[in-house]
Amino acid sequence: MRAVGRQLNRVLQVWRPGTTDDGAGGQDTVLALQGTVRAKVDEPSNADRLLAAQAQSEHTHTVFLAPTADVRRGDELRGTDRLGTAQVLRVLAVVSPSTPVYRKAPCQLIQREGT
Repeated sequence: MRAVGRQLNRVLQVWRPGTTDDGAGGQDTVLALQGTVRAKVDEPSNADRLLAAQAQSEHTHTVFLAPTADVRRGDELRGTDRLGTAQVLRVLAVVSPSTPVYRKAPCQLIQREGT
């Protein structure tokens, strides 16, 4: 993925969890829009799926990002696939190779009830 910029063919919104006071002494978790990033979304390899299963995690998609993309573990990436179907992907981790040409984020597809 040397020329990663040309392969980032989707635009995804980055939603980050935060907390707000609930007015009764507790806190609510809310998601706030952080901006958008260009990305490439793939299904993970069999090796990636095996590693996720060993960690008791469900890795359903791999998202490739620019090396400067502000995406963190726990974020939600929202956008549409090539068919126009809305997708929400929860970021499980973010890793970079030793030469920072791209960032790779194993994600889990979150399907809302009734969809």
